[in-house]
Amino acid sequence: MMPPVSKPRWERRKDARPQELLAAALDLFVERGFAATRLDDVAARAGVSKGTLYLYFTNKEELFKAVIRDNVIPILGEAEEIIDAYEGSSAELFREIMLGWWERIGNTPLSGITKLIMAEAGNFPEVTQFYHDEVILRGNAMIVRMLERGIQRGEFRQIDVSEAMNVVVAPILMLMAWKHSFSQCCVKPISPQKYLDTFIDLFLNGLLTDNSAHSK
Repeated sequence: MMPPVSKPRWERRKDARPQELLAAALDLFVERGFAATRLDDVAARAGVSKGTLYLYFTNKEELFKAVIRDNVIPILGEAEEIIDAYEGSSAELFREIMLGWWERIGNTPLSGITKLIMAEAGNFPEVTQFYHDEVILRGNAMIVRMLERGIQRGEFRQIDVSEAMNVVVAPILMLMAWKHSFSQCCVKPISPQKYLDTFIDLFLNGLLTDNSAHSK
């Protein structure tokens, strides 16, 4: 009896290919930026032909959108669910969301997408508008909801939540930008944990009412 013929090692299930393409695209977008990433290179890194890539994605813009929708949007959805169901104090919620952001996005290759958008926004308006509408607006709204929750519960003092949201976002953007720029050079490193702990402490102590306490 003849032994069964094994399939070539490079032959994979068809339904696995989109995920492999998205993983390769994320790596290359972060490494090279949007402009310098070529579809040929994405296909090669995923181990498929360029023709196979076009079976799933019509162009680089659609591939980028798929990367964001597959990797970033689900994380935003999870954070929104946490906010909706949270039963603890608003200070504890704020800390959980900020540290969770670092764990799920800031400390992963996804943080490089923010650098890509900041660096190349002016050259690719369609990509920038997509990211603004599906990621930035949703993330900003999530922060506003957290702040409004604290105000409504009497845990945070009355503030302009829209402006406070910008204050929250700025240090987060700085930490990601540092990670993908100066941290690559011979400069004193920033400890993300200490940075976030300090930011959270400073921000919350500027928000809490006199009779409200928060967990360290």
